[in-house]
Amino acid sequence: MERKKLLLHICCAPDASTPWPELIAEGYDAAGFFYGGNIQPRGEYEKRAEALSALALHTGAEVFSAPYLPERWLVAVEGLEDEPERGARCAVCFRVQLEAAARFASENGFPLLCTTLTISPHKDVRLINEIGAKLCAERGLTWLERIWRKKEGFRRSVEESKRLGLYRQNYCGCLFSLRSRAESGVKQQ
Repeated sequence: MERKKLLLHICCAPDASTPWPELIAEGYDAAGFFYGGNIQPRGEYEKRAEALSALALHTGAEVFSAPYLPERWLVAVEGLEDEPERGARCAVCFRVQLEAAARFASENGFPLLCTTLTISPHKDVRLINEIGAKLCAERGLTWLERIWRKKEGFRRSVEESKRLGLYRQNYCGCLFSLRSRAESGVKQQ
């Protein structure tokens, strides 16, 4: 039986540590896609990219990365710098990431697209799935809607990433989230 090709948008290795193997176990030929332009500073991006490479080796699946161009992400969220976490800036960030993944999927023969973003208890899964479905419809792709945080998905991803020794960040990745963490007294790892 031929396995269906699927591109899994991956925001970070810990969040992919449960969904990626599950999709493969379900029979998908699931390759990963890492955007990362929202992640700053560059050293943080590099830590996350390295962790994702380690996870790809563990899963035996291929991973693709978009070029690291944080200035493009900053232009996309211009005017939203003072938005609170989970506000309008986050919605734009989801769209930018999923748009890059949908473009890559359509240009490289992946008819299905899914994301790890829905594993986080801090993100709006309804909004993420709406954005993903819309972008896929525009490109003739099929959106595989999943809410990975169900069935203790987030807890399992934390445990699995610890077991695998993956770098686990303490902020979403953007400068504004980092600033918010610093202002609230949360130390960066």
